[in-house]
Amino acid sequence: MPLLERIGTLLRANLNDLIDRAEDPEKLCRQLVLDMENQLMQVKTQVAMAIADQHLLTKKHKEHSDAVIEWHRKAEVAVEKQKDDLARVALERSLENEKMAKGFAQQIEDQTAETELLRSAYSRLERKLAETRSACEMLIAQNRRARATGKANATRGAGVLGQRGSAVARLKESVQQQQAMNAASHMLLETGSAEDRLDALERDERIERLLAELKERQPRLT
Repeated sequence: MPLLERIGTLLRANLNDLIDRAEDPEKLCRQLVLDMENQLMQVKTQVAMAIADQHLLTKKHKEHSDAVIEWHRKAEVAVEKQKDDLARVALERSLENEKMAKGFAQQIEDQTAETELLRSAYSRLERKLAETRSACEMLIAQNRRARATGKANATRGAGVLGQRGSAVARLKESVQQQQAMNAASHMLLETGSAEDRLDALERDERIERLLAELKERQPRLT
């Protein structure tokens, strides 16, 4: 992801070295701070989008979970009315929604992890920006004194900002892994196989078992 690669470059930046090599240190500092502010805004937008996606997935999960309960209730009503065909349909819909609910539950788990990674990247970049602003003020002042007195090395006491790229690297790896998983899932969905037919048989068997259980729980006529 280009954005994350740019952030990684900013987090790894050694401000002292940049200032030492710059023809205009003040201009370079202003540009570096501006770049970090722009990247921070983009990451903030991505965090907001990730949270919104997480809320949407949670909503979908609840809809399907509620549907499981509702279709099971309808199956019970159909059994009471001795409508086995309708009961089978209702049980099948209940199982379909149960499967969807489980799928959304897994997506929520993955999305939560991704959101936390983005939040971590945002926090680290925010701290780096604050450090850069402070360091720029110090280094610019030192650079001005060095030019005034002819001491080119007056900035040696400003300190070196550390490496900050590990969280971004993990985030990039996580995103690539998720993309690979999504691609694999898509391929599996498009492939019709004997496994699909076996799943259908297993589902029908489960429906019949659930129907029998519903009938067994109905009050017996005396």
